[in-house]
Amino acid sequence: MIPRYAMRLTPPKVAAGGWGRTRGGRIGRAALPVPGGGDNQTVSEEPTTPGPRPEPIRFFGTTWLAHDGGYGARRAGLAVGSLLAAAAGCLVLRFAYEGLAIADVGGFVNLLVVVMFAVCSAIAFRRTWEGFAKRHDPASQAQLRSLLTIGFIGVLLAYFFRSLKEAPGERLHREEYEAALAQYKKRTSRRTGNPSRKKRRA
Repeated sequence: MIPRYAMRLTPPKVAAGGWGRTRGGRIGRAALPVPGGGDNQTVSEEPTTPGPRPEPIRFFGTTWLAHDGGYGARRAGLAVGSLLAAAAGCLVLRFAYEGLAIADVGGFVNLLVVVMFAVCSAIAFRRTWEGFAKRHDPASQAQLRSLLTIGFIGVLLAYFFRSLKEAPGERLHREEYEAALAQYKKRTSRRTGNPSRKKRRA
């Protein structure tokens, strides 16, 4: 039978990942056990390296930063997939055009449909291509959503050609990340100051 004072001194159990007292006696999130490791092998959920974090890119995550994690295979897959999707879209549009011809709606309507898809695809291609190098205004992007939907072939071709060079949007994300990293280093250097001057003053 356990004495009462021993029961009072026994710390409450904390579930892995939950909040409670850590080994140092402070309140915090409990460490998570490492699969296959011993009792002393734990990993914390808090980030270990301070500073800005790279923003993930669709289909690539953060592999664009160091070109690891199957970066080349992802680029090749995106290029092939976007090209096949564009080819399938052209095939669907061809069937739609043949349907209009069978319906005998008139040559003017057929020409109008072809011009509409061609113009929308050109605008969508240019808009998507520019978006890889600079961020568009969300309001204007929302207004052009229907146009980009109609010109989806242009969007797919923009992804195809950009994937041949880099991950779509990699240049923009890298510039923003490097700028944020430079600002962070500048702020930290101001806070720490020059350690040699501190030693001389001491």
